[in-house]
Amino acid sequence: MAFASGSGSGPMADINVTPLVDVMLVLLIIFMVTAPILSYPIEVNLPQRVINPPPQTQTPPPPIKLRIDAAGTIFWNDSPVPLAALQQQMNAEVAKDPSNQPLLELDVNPDADYGILAKVLARAKNADMKKIGFLQQ
Repeated sequence: MAFASGSGSGPMADINVTPLVDVMLVLLIIFMVTAPILSYPIEVNLPQRVINPPPQTQTPPPPIKLRIDAAGTIFWNDSPVPLAALQQQMNAEVAKDPSNQPLLELDVNPDADYGILAKVLARAKNADMKKIGFLQQ
């Protein structure tokens, strides 16, 4: 503790911050010296610019419109389909051309049961359908 000289009012209770500043400066110098050592380059393979893109050889097939209404009925391109027959239809579509699959557009009523949608998505995954999209209302 330091004592005030001349005033006689009592001991001075200020914190001496000089050692704290010294420690902070030493830590700053240590971090400045070690930071370049810790950094190392990361190799990233970026795509290169292509002047002439390859021509699109296949035209995509028309999308499949799959609609689920509030009652849980499934419509495949506006014709009702039972849930049990949906897997065979999806397998048939994928088997036509596995590399050029049609887009499966799902239009689900907000009041429809989520379980029906989950079963439809599971069947699409089992049929290995790659292109699935949701339509907004």
